[in-house]
Amino acid sequence: MKEGKTVTVEVTLTLPGNLAREAESKGLLKPEALESLLRAEIRRSRINRLFDAADRVSAIDLQPMTEEEVEAEIQVVRNEKRKFHASRS
Repeated sequence: MKEGKTVTVEVTLTLPGNLAREAESKGLLKPEALESLLRAEIRRSRINRLFDAADRVSAIDLQPMTEEEVEAEIQVVRNEKRKFHASRS
């Protein structure tokens, strides 16, 4: 994934004292650690959305295509590609 330019974001957290002390002692409140936590959460969220979409797709009752239907679709795409390239020549 392409990285964008760095921006500064100021965040204020209100945490229970013991959680704040433990997070700080483990270095979790440092910018690098917070970046890592945010990236991990974004990745987890994307994976969850992917699995949710896969579940929705698998719930659709579609009959599998026959070999002949697949071959016909391939031929349609190939013909469209040929026409496109021929029109550009």
